[in-house]
Amino acid sequence: MNKITKVEVQKNNKKRVNIYVNENFAFACDMELVYRYNLAKDAEIKIEDIREVLIEEEYISCKNYTLRILERGYKTEKEIEKKLIEREYSQETISRVQDFLKEYNFIDDRRYTSMYVKDKIKNEGRNKIKYKLMQKGVAEETIAKTINNVNEEDEYEGALALCEKKYRILIKRETDSRLIKQKIFRFLASKGYDFDLINRIIRKVVNEEYE
Repeated sequence: MNKITKVEVQKNNKKRVNIYVNENFAFACDMELVYRYNLAKDAEIKIEDIREVLIEEEYISCKNYTLRILERGYKTEKEIEKKLIEREYSQETISRVQDFLKEYNFIDDRRYTSMYVKDKIKNEGRNKIKYKLMQKGVAEETIAKTINNVNEEDEYEGALALCEKKYRILIKRETDSRLIKQKIFRFLASKGYDFDLINRIIRKVVNEEYE
């Protein structure tokens, strides 16, 4: 049987302790686990107990790290998973943390998608928005349900404002109407707008259909 011979609070982090077993450093863990597992001096500890403590230590570390990420901004489930994999947490721990986040609504891809579309539709077309959400790991079905409910007038007004601004800039240095239309078309296409919508916008702003 192994015996805990020393429990030492870390100098730079009072919420963590170093545990010594049989006079040798064994592991470090969160203070919460000291009370949960009764990690006191002279307490006997089995190797199985140490493994369990270390599993819980990783879980607490992973959970706290994830919450710090979310404090800086909302993320999709896949974005969180990618960061945790890069941090080299075990898949079991990552799954536990994801379950915790879902249970307390810290992550919700449907809500994220709704918020993202509402924000981006002001200056991006649905094609670009869809692509970006797919890059963030959101399921196509989730994206489609939100994108299909986009107010077409909102998308049109956003594209119109961008086109008018671009047109005002271009006419200051370009005189060729066709070249102006080509540049506006490429600009709006890069923003993810459909051809038909771009055509309507150019016709309205430049008063001539793009060919």
